[in-house]
Amino acid sequence: MAVLLFFFFLLFDISRAIPVLDFSKLNGHERAKTLAHIANACEDWGFFHLVNHGIAEDLLERVKKVSTDFYKLEREENFKNSKVVKLLNETGDKKLENVDWEDIVTLTDDNENEWPSQTPGFKETFKEFRYELKKLAEKILEVLDENLGLPKGHIKKAFDGEEGENNAFFGTKVSHYPPCPNPERVIGLRPHTDAGGLILLFQDDEVGGLQVWKDGEWIDVEPLKNTIVISVGDQIEVISNGRYKSAWHRVFSTTDSNRRSVASYYNPSHKATIAPAPQLMKETNEEWNQAYPKFVFGDYMSVYYQQKFHPKEPRFQAVSAM
Repeated sequence: MAVLLFFFFLLFDISRAIPVLDFSKLNGHERAKTLAHIANACEDWGFFHLVNHGIAEDLLERVKKVSTDFYKLEREENFKNSKVVKLLNETGDKKLENVDWEDIVTLTDDNENEWPSQTPGFKETFKEFRYELKKLAEKILEVLDENLGLPKGHIKKAFDGEEGENNAFFGTKVSHYPPCPNPERVIGLRPHTDAGGLILLFQDDEVGGLQVWKDGEWIDVEPLKNTIVISVGDQIEVISNGRYKSAWHRVFSTTDSNRRSVASYYNPSHKATIAPAPQLMKETNEEWNQAYPKFVFGDYMSVYYQQKFHPKEPRFQAVSAM
């Protein structure tokens, strides 16, 4: 991994590349420096690569294989007959709006009986992978607690809601972005921020396409083998009272490659009440400086489903009136 990082820094202007952070250094004498790097990444980017994250490379390789096999066996023919393909073929040179060149399957604990069943090893591999990712997500949330000066477990407790422990929602989206004959006419995934809490993305090693909006331009999230890309969601932005920001991002389509993407999201329970942490609100003139409203996450999602590809600020305004 050290050799890979060396060549990454040689090839790319690191001032215009999302941070690459070593999670294992939290356990050594560089803990304070690593905490600071994570805090800066959450504040300045809302995105970062995580290396040495503790998930075995053998498992990551199996995830790649079953994901690729799954698309070929169970999804490729269906995608050829999908709505977006038909629209692209039927609309001449017109640019397509309100659609994405993406194939998606969602995995949750509640729909496990509906997981893909024809691909050997898919269920077993993803069950193991999701277990490891969820553990990693909870470790990262504790790091965010520490960096924000919050009690250990504050964010997880907020996500669990008043129903008790382990009610936070954990889902996984297995996506593919197949080769597109006219990428100038349809995007892979439209620009948006992530609605939930913490997103852990295991993206393609070779095929790029993911971009993050920063300082007025789109920055490539370069493929880096077996890293986990961390994205700050809207709910972390709220709890941090704006110190950490969810970032606009998108995926562009390409003509000659099928990009694999496995995004898992650690979200609040739909019944959880989300609000800025009291410790992060400043008292001024006998009033609390609360930059974000208090709301029920399920209500926020109702707004998000309608406004996902629009600016996030009106979503916060809409949910504050509910």
